[in-house]
Order: sequence, then structure tokens, then C-alpha cells
Amino acid sequence: MESEPDQEHLEQNLCARAVEEELNKSFNLEASLSKFSCIDLDKELEFRNDLIDDKEFDIPQVDTPPTLESILNETDDEDESFILEDPTLLNVDTIDSHSYDTSSVASSDSGDRANLKRKKKLPDSFSLHGSVMRHSLLKGISAQIVSAADKVDAGLPTAIAVSSLIAVGTSHGLALIFGKDQNQALRLCLGSTSVGGQYGAISALSINNDCSRLLCGFAKGQITMWDLASGKLLRSITDAHPPGTAILHIKFTDDPTLAICNDSGGSVFELTFKRVMGVRTCESRCLFSGSKGEVCCIEPLHSKPELKDHPITQFSLLAMASLTKILVIGLKPSLKVWMTFPYGRMDPSSVPLLAWHFVAVNNSVNPMLAFCRGDMVHFLLVKRDESGAIHVTKQKHLHLYYDLINFTWINSRTVVLLDSVEKLHVIDRQTQEELETMEISEVQLVYNSSHFKSLATGGNVSQALALVGEKACYQSISSYGGQIFYLGTKSVYVMMLRSWRERMDHLLKQDCLTEALALAWSFHEGKAKAVVGLSGDVSKRKAVVADRMVEILFHYADRALKKCPDQGKIQVMEQHFQDTVPVIVDYCLLLQRKDLLFGQMYDKLSENSVAKGVFLECLEPYILSDKLVGITPQVMKDLIVHFQDKKLLENVEALIVHMDITSLDIQQVVLMCWENRLYDAMVYVYNRGMNEFISPMEKLFKVIAPPLNAGKTLTDEQVVMGNKLLVYISCCLAGRAYPLGDIPEDLVPLVKNQVFEFLIRLHSVEASSEEEVYPYVRTLLHFDTREFLNVLALTFEDFKNDKQAVEYQQRIVDILLKVMVENSDFTPSQVGCLFTFLARQLAKPDNTLFVNRTLFDQVLEFLCSPDDDSRHSERQQVLLELLQAGGIVQFEESRLIRMAEKAEFYQICEFMYEREHQYDKIIDCYLHDPLREEEVFNYIHNILSIPGHSAEEKQSVWQKAMNHMEELVSLKPCKAAELVATHFSEQIEVVIAQLQNQLLLFKFLRSLLDPREGVHVNQELLQIPPHITEQFIELLCQFSPDQVIQTLQVLECYRLEETIQITQKYQLHEVTAYLLEKKGDAHGAFLLLLERLQSRLQEMTQQGENTRDDILLKGVEDTMVETIALCQRNSQNLNQQQREALWFPLLEAMMTPQKLSSSAAPPHPHCEALKSLTMQVLNSMAAFIALPSILQRILQDPIYGKGKLGEIQGLILGMLDTFNYEQTLLETTASLLNQDLHWSLCNLRASVSRGLNPKQDYCSICLQQYKRRQEMADEIIVFSCGHLYHSFCLQSKECTLEVEGQTRWACYKCSSSNKAGKLSENPSEDKKGRITSSQVKMSPSYHQSKGDPPARKANSEPVLDPQQMQAFDQLCRLYRGSSRLALLTELSQNRGGDSCRPFAGPQSGPAFNSVFQKENFQLQLAPPPVAEE
Repeated sequence: MESEPDQEHLEQNLCARAVEEELNKSFNLEASLSKFSCIDLDKELEFRNDLIDDKEFDIPQVDTPPTLESILNETDDEDESFILEDPTLLNVDTIDSHSYDTSSVASSDSGDRANLKRKKKLPDSFSLHGSVMRHSLLKGISAQIVSAADKVDAGLPTAIAVSSLIAVGTSHGLALIFGKDQNQALRLCLGSTSVGGQYGAISALSINNDCSRLLCGFAKGQITMWDLASGKLLRSITDAHPPGTAILHIKFTDDPTLAICNDSGGSVFELTFKRVMGVRTCESRCLFSGSKGEVCCIEPLHSKPELKDHPITQFSLLAMASLTKILVIGLKPSLKVWMTFPYGRMDPSSVPLLAWHFVAVNNSVNPMLAFCRGDMVHFLLVKRDESGAIHVTKQKHLHLYYDLINFTWINSRTVVLLDSVEKLHVIDRQTQEELETMEISEVQLVYNSSHFKSLATGGNVSQALALVGEKACYQSISSYGGQIFYLGTKSVYVMMLRSWRERMDHLLKQDCLTEALALAWSFHEGKAKAVVGLSGDVSKRKAVVADRMVEILFHYADRALKKCPDQGKIQVMEQHFQDTVPVIVDYCLLLQRKDLLFGQMYDKLSENSVAKGVFLECLEPYILSDKLVGITPQVMKDLIVHFQDKKLLENVEALIVHMDITSLDIQQVVLMCWENRLYDAMVYVYNRGMNEFISPMEKLFKVIAPPLNAGKTLTDEQVVMGNKLLVYISCCLAGRAYPLGDIPEDLVPLVKNQVFEFLIRLHSVEASSEEEVYPYVRTLLHFDTREFLNVLALTFEDFKNDKQAVEYQQRIVDILLKVMVENSDFTPSQVGCLFTFLARQLAKPDNTLFVNRTLFDQVLEFLCSPDDDSRHSERQQVLLELLQAGGIVQFEESRLIRMAEKAEFYQICEFMYEREHQYDKIIDCYLHDPLREEEVFNYIHNILSIPGHSAEEKQSVWQKAMNHMEELVSLKPCKAAELVATHFSEQIEVVIAQLQNQLLLFKFLRSLLDPREGVHVNQELLQIPPHITEQFIELLCQFSPDQVIQTLQVLECYRLEETIQITQKYQLHEVTAYLLEKKGDAHGAFLLLLERLQSRLQEMTQQGENTRDDILLKGVEDTMVETIALCQRNSQNLNQQQREALWFPLLEAMMTPQKLSSSAAPPHPHCEALKSLTMQVLNSMAAFIALPSILQRILQDPIYGKGKLGEIQGLILGMLDTFNYEQTLLETTASLLNQDLHWSLCNLRASVSRGLNPKQDYCSICLQQYKRRQEMADEIIVFSCGHLYHSFCLQSKECTLEVEGQTRWACYKCSSSNKAGKLSENPSEDKKGRITSSQVKMSPSYHQSKGDPPARKANSEPVLDPQQMQAFDQLCRLYRGSSRLALLTELSQNRGGDSCRPFAGPQSGPAFNSVFQKENFQLQLAPPPVAEE
């Protein structure tokens, strides 16, 4: 290979220099855009810390490198992960040897686009970024394109390529070359319409790096090369690729002798240009054929001039996008595949896009490939390691809410996207923030659809490629040097990033001053996106932007004053300035320009009084947050006056204490504070301005001392002042400034001494003759003794043990004692606080204070004086605090205990006893203290159960508790019972013996034995003897006879005979009957209740009409109900004769009063009630006694046997009605059960005999069709789930079980998920749906011929096989209770026998085990209500 001659290179260099000079003048970009690439990379390195910091991963290399055709032959998998292939040599000779068809729409991924996209919009921040892009119409070029179409029949524009020149291809085969100067003159018109008629439209253009050569690809497949300096045709290539296909892409590489083309057949070819012996030639090499996957987009990596020595450039990388994959290959030094990346599932109409750009990541510049299809953009960073291998790392992807048709890098941080509705989106790559969107439909963008469909050669392309070509605009958009050119049908537009000044000016022109300031501040802080024109030193950048912001602020202030409404309410003006003035204040403070804020801005805003007021109010939050400390005295003066006028004095006080004292007019502030009682501000000014700490204290004392000395109640304001004074004194003594901050360290000792000297003054300044000594200490003690002493205690903690500090402490303690002890106007609580304070100080190990012990004795006498009963609890609490604080050492303990007992200070006694471990005496303290007496139980329990006490101590407490047991029980029986059960279980009888009061004993035993009382007692561990339980039952009969039966039901340990004697003693007949029944003597219990019923009936019949009739009737009814319940409970276990012995006497007892009353003339008033009760007895006994027996017994009665049946007519008719109702109900129920069972069995039979429909005609295990296998012995098994198997296949999978000698089959697929395919051994344990019971066998397995018998069932006998029996069992289990067949069987037996009543027992012998007598039988029947006549 030989290069072009030197003359040609010289021409190219001259042309390049001329074009570069013109480019420097074009589009008013001056030098900024010519240096754009360098600036872009510098800025990328400057902001590298802000780059995407995702987990980058190096994909490990594989052992066996694939070839390019093997990659193209891979089947697509939508879940295929990112795969990086190792470099490998391509076998160019065999690249066409395989066939792979992707020419149909069905072969590409398809799907519903609406379901595949995440509708997740990017952050909306247009107001923050302003207008990022500037778009302009190239009027000169646009006009000449239209003119060329009209005058020389150039045709419509079809393709554009941009370098130092602009090349536009037309539909009639012409290439128009324009300059990029302001004139946009037509430099060259290459080609002719005659050639265009032969070659077709220009479908692709490419200009090489030095802008010396132009490649034109045509719709009919030809390629031409032109010299852009001379306009000469250098090459016309017609055999570079298969004929009949259009050129979709043609691209120069960085090597001017190497180009890549892509045709509509999906093939990619490498074109090598040579010049041998003066003859220009072109060699073509097929990189791969479109039959292995149609490539529709190619993009070689172009390096910028400053990166020509980058190590990655030696590989001459090429990215290719097919309909299913992305490939990156290296053309040099030999052909290698570096990476493959599958799309996954995509919309088949979406356009694949590729774009390279060099970016700075981790202090190194490397190429990044962006590839996208549909709404997903992936970024791949390509690196070369030291060994020469290339590594690809996947970066953070971008998920959009729109489909893309173009992707363009405008710089390494900013990308421009064009969506399918021709809307432009400017995106910051690292933050994925959308900076701006704009419509470009006015461009009328040219689409390359006709070339992708290859209409010029007859449309011989695949449907998939034609579908992608619907939105293809690859040749209509070209980028160069930070500019993007868009080719329209009649125009050319250029887009570029605005400079930072231009973006701000654009907002200012739209009168968006607030947005302009926000954008400028983002420039100032380095947080703006897509910035052009701001680079270099950070301080210089900030200075430039700050100057521009100051200009805007002046303009903003002028506009705010100018646009202020002149007329209207003052609120409207205030609202206007509240919206505008804070912006000025904010940005002046952000820029740290207080000189500007309080100088020119304040003067300008002061022209308007409302604006001035709003300005002053805006300062408040900054002052309170300490962001604004220093203010000019004039502004501060105006601020105070303004807040005074608006009566916001509290705000003024808060502002003053945050201000620098040098900005305050001290005289003005002090005067205002005194007038308005702003004491915090006053203290602050005195302390900070004059280093004066005592004067504010004197002023505050003058506020609170007079009312305290006069004994008046303080107002709320005076209480607040007193609290402020205490806090102020505390701060001064602790070295802290009030209300915030710290006192200077050199002043701390002086301030402490001054404050102490002030507090211990004998008299105040200007004191009257009547003033008591030490007025300041006295005032503070009266105001809040406890808090003042706390302040002193904290101060004593901070004191160093020097001589002066010790003197001060002793001096103030002596004053406190003198003031409080020698005066009677202090309460016990106040005196106690003082001595508690003293006790704490004296208890310290380094104590140096001295207090006369006699004073403590006086305090003890004062607190324990028995002649004064007032404030008893307060005195006790004060003394307790004093003892706990260490004052115990100041007293004689025996004297203290005597005085405490005398004063009934039981908590003091407890404190002292506990020190001496006399725990038994503490029990007396609790029992004597009415406020804490119930706590004695917990105390005793804790002493006896918690470890840590000696055995002697526990024994003394135990004995003390035993001695006071009666007192404990009377205090709370339930707690006492719990205590006894826990700790005195062996002494229960002793405890019972101590309780002489029977009622108290009853309460104790009930708490101990009755679990319903809620006492937690373990009866098993307690083991109470029976005679104690019987003693409790006897007491229960005395004090609560109504609760005996309920209690007996929960009690366990008692003897029946003795208990029966007790209940008989107290004549509790119902209780006795209950016990007899429990004993097993049901007849004896019945006789007792019957006797009770007869006596009550007799009493009712003998009683005349009076008020007791209702009570007697209620008693009869209750006794009868209990008797009936007794009979019902025991009848089930008795024979017929024994039942009659129970029920007939009861019936006789109820009918006897009616016989007696029937002979008397006047009827008894309760006759009807007795008849109703009698009917209730009859209805109850009818379930156990046969009706004929009842009628026979009634008729045998001598009264009714002599013709007096009319008197029992109602009873008999009622019985007959009940019989008719039950008979009808029985017949109806039997009919319903018969019909239901018939329906169930019919459905079961139909499901068993129904034919099965297989889902497929092949075995689900071997996947062979059932008719292909020729084994005669093989059978076909069909299951009801639709699966079909060969019997041999099922046996091989162990899907058979032998049950009762028969082979049981199970569906392999349906049962494989059940316990890993294992079958249950027990048929009844099979889960529903796992074992398919319905199956059909067909034999033989081959296809049935004419002579073959039809498919037959496995078992032809009319018996249920095991599967059918299992299904029938499952059907029976669906119904609760007894099976319906059992019900029908028993009903048929009863109806065919002598008795027609299913509920009647047999005439003799024990009751047979009937389903109707079972407790869980749910068919509950009842007769209808008796209708009133």
C-alpha cells in the first residue's frame, strides 16, 4: 500500500487551514467553541468526584473465544445478561458459510410497548437551568437548498455531513458543499443529475478528519469519493458490496484510507483505499453478511486531535447494532470481537442508536459508548489495560419515558436526545436530570425510510429492517465541535449550548429575574449543568459570577420599586415587597456583601417606606440564626424603631441578644428596655456593653421584693421576672452569659465574687430603716427556696477549695440559717429544703462547712411537734428527704425513732428500722399507716422470697405476719389468701383457728378455695384437707346459699356424704339433689326434687289470691325446670321402665292440682299456667317415652277413665299436634335426603363414566406421539387432568402403586410437585388435585386401524375401583355429621318396624346406639308454637 502523493496532502492541509479560519468566525462562537473539546475534558476531570460512582465491574474473560458468526447465530434470550467476549480473530474466509435468517418481523423481539416501559419521568428542573440550548436556522444554506431544487433540479435533501464544511446530499444525486462562515456560501456542487438518475439519491455522506475527502453512498448501492479542495471525483466504486442494496451508512475511520459501509441487506464491509502506480483503487472486505443478523447502524470511534496518541486508538474500534445485539469489534491490528451485548425484549419498530465520546473517569480519559433502543440507554466504558486487553464496564443506565430516534453527545457530561414525536431532550448524563425540552417539528426532519426499504432497487429488504426504517433519521442529524445540525426538507438548523452569560441574558429578556439569580447562584457554587464559558480557577469563576449577580440585583431592586402598585390597600404593597425584597437580602448575604446590602440596597429601598419595613423584617430570621451578627448602627436603630412601632417588642428583645454590641446604640436600647420591661435585652446590654453584672440584679429585685415582703401573691409577670433573676444569678455564678453565650474567662472570677458580695449584703441600696437584714437572700428564699438552694448547690460544686471560696460558702450558709431558723414565716417545707441542702453539703467527703448540731435538733423538734397536726405528710416528706440526704448523722437515732413514732411518721420509722435490719417492725409501720397499709402484703412477700436476707430476719418477719394474720385477713382477704398459700401453706389450719370471726373466715376460705375469685393459688401444691373445704361449704350455706351449687361445681376436694349432711342440715334441697345425682343416686335426687315440687304445688293451691301467688308460681316453675333437667340428663342411661319411673310421677305431680281444682266450682286462678307447665312436661318426656305409653297411663287414671276425658282434651290434642308435626317433618326430611343422595350419586356416576379429552397427542414423559411406539404390550394411560402417558413411561417414573391387588396410577406431572414427586402411601392422604383418579387405558398404543377394538376402560366390572371409592369417601366427608346413607338406613328401619318415632327408644332393653341420640347430631327439631284459640 502506498499513500497519496505529497501534492494531494498539501492541498488537503491548505483546505483544512482555510476552513478552520472560517469556522472560527462562524455562528459568533469566537474562540470558545474552537477550544470546546479541550475545555470539556478539563471540566470532566475537574468534576470527576461528581461522576457516576456505580459499582463498575470487569467481566472475566472466557476460555474459548467465540467467532463473530457464532455470536450472530446465538438464539436471543430476553433474560440474557451482559456478556463480554474475549478478543478473537475473525475467520473472514468462512464468515458467509452459515445461514441465519432474521429477515422477518417475527424474528425480532416484539411486545406491547405500553407494558414494557416504566412511565417514570425525569426530574423537572427547567426553572433552575433556564434555556440550555440555542437553535438557529442557517438561512443561507436553507435558501440555497430550495433554490438548487428549483433551478438545477437538485431534488430534496436526503443526507448531511458536517466537519469544517457542511455537505448536503440530495435525492437527485448531487452533493452541495457549503462553508461555515457567516455567508454560508455554496463552495462546491458535486455530481450531476445524470449521474443521479443512474445512481439514485444520495443515502449517506461522510467527511474525513482533515476535511479533504467526501464519501457519498447512493440509494442504488454505488459509492463515490470526492476531493473537497478541488471538487474532483477521485473514485467511483460499484463493486464494494452486493448489488441491489442501498447504502445505509458510510463512515470514515480515523485512518483516511479506511472506511466502513453498511447496506440495506444488513451487511457491513470494510473499504481500504490505495494508490498504486498512480491508480486509485478500493479493496472491499465483508466483515459479516446480513444473513447472520441484519446490522442497521454502525459507528467507528473517532478520536479528537488532542487524543490521537491515546492507546485505544490503535485498535480502530467499530460499534455495530443489529436487530438483536450490540457488537464492538477492533479492525486493527487484526479483526477481533471485544464485546457483545443483547438487547433483550424490545419494540421491533424502535431504532437502534450508537454514539461514542471520550469521557474522564477516575483521572483518566477513555471512550464511552452509548447505545440505546426504545426507552433504555446503556453506557459502556472501554479501557485498555497494561497487557493490551480491552475491558468494558457497564455504567449507570438511563430509563426514559419516551422512545428515541437519535442520540447525540454534545459534550462528555451532556447528551441531546430526540424522541419519536420530534421533541428534543437535553440530559445531564451523570445526574440523569432533564435540563430542557423543546419541539423541533418546525425543522420537518428528513427520514431515511426509503433507503431502509431500498425502494430504489425494488424494496428487497426484510420486514424487520423496513419496520426499523420507518423512524430512521441517521443521515439527517450530524454533530461537530459541540454543534448539532438537523436537516429538514427545506432547511438546516443548528443547535448548540448557550454560554453561561447567554443563558442568564435569555432569562432576563423574559423578565425572569428570580430564575436568573437562581441560575447564577448555581454557576457560582459550581452546581449548574451544561455550563459553557466558565472554567479555570474557582475563585475567579466566583468573582465573575458575583459581579454579574450584583448587576442583576440592582436591576431587580429597581424593577421591584418601579412595579410597586401606587394605589390600593397597604396590604397589597406589603405583599409585593414581601415577594421581592427577601430575594435581595438572601443573595446579598449569600454573596457575603453586607456592604452592598446595608449601603446601596438599603438606601434604594428606603425610598419606599413599605419596602423599608419589609427589608427590616427580613433581617430577623438571619439575626436569630446568628447568620447576620454585625449591622450598621443606623440600620439597627431603624430596625428597633420599626419593631417598636409595630408593637413587636418580644421580637426586638430576641434580636438584641443576638446582635453585636458594637452595632447598638446603648443609650437608646437601655431606655427602650426599661420602658417596655425587656429584661433579657437589658441584661445583655449591661453585660456585653458595660461589663456591668450587678445593676440588672438590683433592678430585678426591685420588681419582685416589695410584693414578697408584703406577703402578697405574685402576678404571672412577677413570677417570670423572679425566674429570670434566678437563672441570671445561676449563669453568673457558673461563668455563663445570660441569656446565651459565655462570660469571658478573665471576667469569670470577678463576676462570681461580685454576685456573692451582692447576695450577702446586709442591706440594699437606699434601704429604709424597717428593712430586715440580708434582704436579697431573704427575697430569693421566699420566692422559691428549693430552686435558690439548687443554684447554690451547683455553685458549690464549681468552687475550688481555696480560702476565699470556703469563706464564701460558710458565710452564705450562716446567713441562710440566720434568716430561716430565726424567723417563723417560713413553712416546714422551706425549712426542710434548707436542712436537706445542708445535709447534702455536710455529707460530702471534702466538706469544709460547719453547722451547729443543735440546729438540726431544733429542726427535728419543729417537724415532729405533736401539737400541730397541720401539714403532716409534708413534714414527714421533708424529714425523710433530710435523712436520705445524709442528715441522719446529725441525729441521735433512738431519739429520732421515738419522736417519729410519736408524730406517726411511719415512713421515717420504716427508714430507721431498715437501716437496723429490723424488718419485722416495718410490718407494724405499714399496718398503722392508713395510706400504705395494703402495701404490707407485697413487702412481706418480697422479704420472704427475695434472696439477700438472713434466715433469722425472714423468720422474724414470718412470725410477725403469723401474729397479725387476723388483721391482714380483715385488711384484704384475697391478698391474705395469696400470701398464706405462698408462704404459710403448712399452717393453714393454724391460720383458720386464729380467725374467730365466722364472716372473716368465710371470706378468707372463699379467696383461698374458690378459683373464681381471681387469686393465683395452685390447689395441687396446696393440698387442703377435705374437712376445711367442707367447713367452707358450711359457711357458704350460712352466708351465701344462692351460690352453693355454682361453687360446688368448681370445688374438688370434698366428701359427698358429709357435704350432703351439711346441705340437709340447712335444708338446701336443690343442693342436696345435685349432690345425690353426683353420687349416682338419680332416683333419690328425683324424689327429693319431686317432694319439693309437690310441697310448692300444695302451698300454691291452698293459698288464696294474694300478692304471693306470682312468687309461688315462679318457685313451682323453677323447681319443675330443675326436675325436668334432672330427668333429661339421666334418661339416656336408663331403660324404658326406669325412665317411666322418673317421668310418670312428675307428670302425676303436675296433674294432681288440676284434678283437685276440677271438682271445685270456681277455677283456680293459675289453672292455665299449670296446664302450660304440664304441656312442657309432656313435650320433654315425649323424647324418651313412647306416645302410646303416655296415653295409656293417662287413660288408666281412675279420674279420667270414668268419662272425664274432656278435662284432658287439651293435653291430648297438643300431643297429637306434636305427633303430626314430627311425622310430617320426618317424611319431608327423608324425601330431601333421598333426593340429595340420588343427585350426588348421579353426579358421581356421570363424572366417573365421562370420557376424557387429552390435551396433547404425545406422551408427557418421553414426548413421543402415542401412535409412534410399536410395543404391543404398551398401553395408553389418560388422566382427567388431560395428560397422556405410556404405561411403560409411568412405570419407569415409579408412578404406580399396588392397592388391594390392583395397580393404581398417578399423573407424573401433577404429582411431581407433591413432596418432590413421591406418592403418598395412604390414598386418603393424597392432596386434592395431586392424584388424578380418572384414567382411561387404551391398548395397543399404535394408531387404531379398522379392525382394532375401540378404546376401552381399564376395568369393565360394575364395581367401584379404589379411585372411585376414594372419590365417594371424599364426597361423604364434604357433609358434616353422620353420612346420609346412615340416616336413611336408620329411618327405613324405624319406619318398617312397630315404632314410627325415630327419637323413641325400644320398648325394652338398653337404648341402641342411634345416630339421632349422638351429641353431635345437628338436626335439631322443635314443635311449632301452640296457637292461641
